[in-house]
Amino acid sequence: MAINLLKSLLHNLGVVLVSLALAYLGTVIDSFLGLPRLSLALLQAFGVLLIILGFLLRVWATFHFYTHQMKVISLEPQGSLVTTGPYRYSRNPLYLGGNVFCFFGAALLLGSPTALIMTALHLPLLDLMIRREEEQLEQTFGEKFRAYKSNVRRWL
Repeated sequence: MAINLLKSLLHNLGVVLVSLALAYLGTVIDSFLGLPRLSLALLQAFGVLLIILGFLLRVWATFHFYTHQMKVISLEPQGSLVTTGPYRYSRNPLYLGGNVFCFFGAALLLGSPTALIMTALHLPLLDLMIRREEEQLEQTFGEKFRAYKSNVRRWL
């Protein structure tokens, strides 16, 4: 159990670092374009809160994956359908925690309008990827996945 928690923590520190790096890239583009920085302390505090919530949500979700002997990043269909922990509330807590909470949080923390726009623009692409994954899950788990899908929302 402790090893799964450690793996979950380490795995998701990388996600936070990537979100901060992308937000930093946004600030570089902002400078190049002459866009003003969003520098309200309240926005920065909200950004920190989103990053923390996203990190904790992802740790919880990855811990459940590791507990079921699953890989967090896998291009092949997995052998289990996880419906416990954060998966009781969202079919995609990993994407929600990282691609939504951490990315938006980092953009707010660094005050980058470009990073906010980049994050918003990538969400429809992410949604397409999720729909493809859900088709694979439905093919693999059939009625079990359809029942889960009817009871748990895609995002929140």
